[in-house]
Amino acid sequence: MVIKSINWMAGGPQGSGVDTASNVFGRACGYGGLYVFGRREYHSNIKGLHSYFHQRISTQPLLANVNDVNLLAAFDAETVVRHMNEVVAEGGIIVDSAQLNTKVLDIPTLPPEFKTEIGKFMKENALGETVNDWLEYSKKRDVHVFPVPYMALLIQIGKKLGVEQISKITRMINVLTIGISFSLLKYDRALGEKAVLDTFSEKGKIADMNALAFNHAYDYATETFKDNFKHRLEKISITEERIFLTGNQAVAMGKVLGGCRVQTYYPITPAADESEYLEAHEILKTSGGDEAILVIQTEDEIAAINSASGAALTGARAATSTSGPGFSLMVEGLSWAGNSEVPVVITYYQRGAPATGLPTRHGQADLRFVMHAGHGEFPRIILASGDIKECFYDAAKVFNLAEKYQVPVIHLLDKAMANCSQTFPVFDYANFKIDRGSILTEKDLEGKEYRRFQFTETGISPRVMLGTKNGVHWYTGDEHNEEGHISEEPSNRKMMMEKRMKKLELVEKEVPIEDKLGFYGDQKAESVVLSWGSPKGAIIEAINLLQEEGLRLGFVQIRMIIPFPTGEIKRVLEGKKRVIDIEHNYNGQLGQVVKEQTGVTPNFHILKYTGRPMTTTEVYDALKLVLTDQAAERQVLMFGS
Repeated sequence: MVIKSINWMAGGPQGSGVDTASNVFGRACGYGGLYVFGRREYHSNIKGLHSYFHQRISTQPLLANVNDVNLLAAFDAETVVRHMNEVVAEGGIIVDSAQLNTKVLDIPTLPPEFKTEIGKFMKENALGETVNDWLEYSKKRDVHVFPVPYMALLIQIGKKLGVEQISKITRMINVLTIGISFSLLKYDRALGEKAVLDTFSEKGKIADMNALAFNHAYDYATETFKDNFKHRLEKISITEERIFLTGNQAVAMGKVLGGCRVQTYYPITPAADESEYLEAHEILKTSGGDEAILVIQTEDEIAAINSASGAALTGARAATSTSGPGFSLMVEGLSWAGNSEVPVVITYYQRGAPATGLPTRHGQADLRFVMHAGHGEFPRIILASGDIKECFYDAAKVFNLAEKYQVPVIHLLDKAMANCSQTFPVFDYANFKIDRGSILTEKDLEGKEYRRFQFTETGISPRVMLGTKNGVHWYTGDEHNEEGHISEEPSNRKMMMEKRMKKLELVEKEVPIEDKLGFYGDQKAESVVLSWGSPKGAIIEAINLLQEEGLRLGFVQIRMIIPFPTGEIKRVLEGKKRVIDIEHNYNGQLGQVVKEQTGVTPNFHILKYTGRPMTTTEVYDALKLVLTDQAAERQVLMFGS
């Protein structure tokens, strides 16, 4: 069904508090019983270049962002220029009145490529050269403009606080925009103030200062803007407990649930936020008393994977977390873990590539790399999450998979999931059980010779933790015999290769279908979408919109990449008129894998590789063209600044 929402965006220079403002906004909406879906976009410099945060708010659960903006809170002139045309009719733009006379082409942070684009736009629409000229153009599109004297408000706030040096409180502009926004939206002031206080709760006096700034801005907007801004945010009553979290946080929480006790990492975007969140909460309050997660920042990613493997061999549930360039360095360690049957978990956040690529932007171009990384052949499991909820549960499940089957497991995510934020009812984890697989104790080994790599029918050898009495074994990195001693004999090599690889047959048999793929929409429709990862939410919402128009469509979300659910997918695709591949890369990598594994070739590809996530709006538009026989075989999506 159509999900009605109000779409709010804050934008400004990197380091100006855009993220904080958005977190306050989303938290306040959550306090009022509203659902939130947020998307964070930022440049790869530390401070100065443009960043923005798009929050979508509704009384119903949300799965993705849309193109439209109903209220834009601009911290600077660049935000107006970049996002003005995303604001729809009867929407609004909050702008610093001191920047109205800024010449658009003189904004120093605009890259030359973008200046070329806006130069053409100015010429085509006979626009003047200042920000005010652009805003007058917006007014003609029935967009409301709310100029705010940020500096004058800060001076007034400074007097109330006894702060003479205004430069010390200029960062409060972010909280001023929240006060202005909630006043225009007629949202409950108390909830906004509570969100401000809670956000800064660990900073004592600063929390009170920001609450004062929020209320001052709220009062200013109420007194100044009598404009009948039609959009409203109204709180609703709820009885359930909810959480508001990012994908990084969901993964970290899932790891705690899964029993992770060692996390290694070397800082890299966007993976590092997860490890830093674990560091901030590494002392766990449990019914049995306090426990700890050991979080280690290693000297590089080579050390990270090898340290995690070492920890796993001692019996700790261990993981490392990284992104593309970091994973490149981990590949030799991954091969060692595969050869040595180490149950190590690698959490992999894809981003824009190749090389350093788009280090803070989105991508899904590492699928082939993850499937084949490493020299030689060895079993691995790859599980790809499609939303924040899956991030949480999958982050716990992968430890069970790693230990039960004694293989490296790669939990495959992407930047869009890492940096989006969402409201959920509190996750139910009561039924989650830890499965450590086949483990022998000291008593089991009494009077026996332990063989770590013992040949078995399943390929899984009983495991003993390093340091266990009577459990002597070797790890060399070379091919080895059952005890772990180096062996290059052909017969041993054949048996050991087959022992390792047959584990995947067991995974195929034992892992439930819902962990391999998900099916949404109309299963009997003659057209079906194939996808994986973060496009999931936009696809589901787009399918629901199309269904309201009488256009039937199914959607297969592929979750387990290795072992690939070939049989299940062949059955789903059998007899379909249109098979539509949707993903964030140039080549349609999942579509290629499906063709290789099933013999079914997608008829259409809807791709995006600009570094920006897909929205419901653009997926809906692209799918409608396909279903009405107006689409090219390959559509490339371009929305996003």
